[in-house]
Amino acid sequence: MMRKRGDGGTRRSGETVSPSPHLPISPSPSWRIFCAVELPDSVRAQLQEHIRQVREAVPDVTASWTRVDNIHLTLKFFGNVNIDRIPKISAAVERAIKKFPRFSIGIGKTGVFPKPSRAQVLWIGVNDPSGKLSEVQRQLENECAKEKFEKEDRAYRPHLTIARLRKPEGARHLADAHLNMDFEPAEMTVSELIVFRSELSSKGSKYTAISRHKLSF
Repeated sequence: MMRKRGDGGTRRSGETVSPSPHLPISPSPSWRIFCAVELPDSVRAQLQEHIRQVREAVPDVTASWTRVDNIHLTLKFFGNVNIDRIPKISAAVERAIKKFPRFSIGIGKTGVFPKPSRAQVLWIGVNDPSGKLSEVQRQLENECAKEKFEKEDRAYRPHLTIARLRKPEGARHLADAHLNMDFEPAEMTVSELIVFRSELSSKGSKYTAISRHKLSF
């Protein structure tokens, strides 16, 4: 099935975006790759406001706060992948989602990893009332395994990371402020999975879409 591109052309569902003038050519033989769901602007705005309130409540605790533009709902992180194997990931994602219609998930509930007394990650939870998100993630793992990508050995716990705490000083105080602060429940539709490239630098992470995969309407 052909789909319209933003430049007026067409592409097939699941077609790899690369090469394009927006996708830099790297001399490295491998790229950091992950597959995720993009968040709507309304959810990003809520995340930004929650981060602002937590930081104002506990201004003296050091944490690495995630830029809201870089927050995604990750389904699978591949790590460094040889460039010539990346099309296999895109093909696996397309196979994984081809029988799934769009579905809704909830965003809300504050949490930490591993526990409040020694918090290292602050997150906002994801509610999967239909179970479809877990089904898609399992199917993605299965299809990627066929392409010789290892399955994740931990149970999938969908969440949105908003901060990482590198030092223990004040971590409990920051975690308590985060956990005790309300986050208004939100709902979003999952209609597309995206394979991203992640580039790390001193200025932060940069994410570039490699391929996009639409769920059925």
